[in-house]
This record gives sequence, C-alpha cells and structure tokens, in this order.
Amino acid sequence: MQKILVVDDEVSLGKLYEKELTEEGFQVLLAENGEKALRIAQDNKIDLMVLDIKMEGKDGLEVLNEFRQKNADTPVILNSAYSTYKDDFSSWLADAYIVKSSNLDELKSKIHELVKF
Repeated sequence: MQKILVVDDEVSLGKLYEKELTEEGFQVLLAENGEKALRIAQDNKIDLMVLDIKMEGKDGLEVLNEFRQKNADTPVILNSAYSTYKDDFSSWLADAYIVKSSNLDELKSKIHELVKF
C-alpha cells in the first residue's frame, strides 16, 4: 500500500484528506507543520507528499527544498489556497501545483497519476 504524507496546518483539512485518500486505497500519514513532515519523511518510506505552502515555522517551499535534497525521486504536490506561489521559482521543484478546492477530484487524479501502483 502506497504511503502519502499530507502536510497541512489546518487539522480538519488534513483529516478530510486522510479520509478521502484512505478510501482511494492509500495509507495516509499526517503532519501539521514542516518540521514534523520532515521527521516523518525521514522515518518512513513515503511514495508521495501533498504539501501546503503557507504554514507557521517552516513553510512548504522550505520543506520542499529540504525534502528534495534527500528524496529527489519522490513526487511532491504543492496544495495551496494561493495561486500566487505558482510564480515562485522554488515551487518549480514540485511535480504539481494544485489550488485547494472543496472538490478533491483534481488532487486525487494527480496523486493517481504520480504514484505508480
């Protein structure tokens, strides 16, 4: 079973993603901040990371940069409520950029595209 690490400081949103992605057949790990996300990624073999950008402490772009240094081949989807970060060149390290929506179809579709069963 593929492991997806969902990083979002909105705990209720993380729980929603966990429920939806578990129903899609994934094992979901949750982190509510960048530091915890990096620890989880270090301690677990994850197959994909869904990463919020705007968070307290390390923001998602910092986490992405640090994560990429050790996990160049693991797909990362930036998932932000703000489309403005698409223009930030550091976001280009991600495999995809999805603007948050109440409809998770685009996110689920991109996850299935990037994670090989």
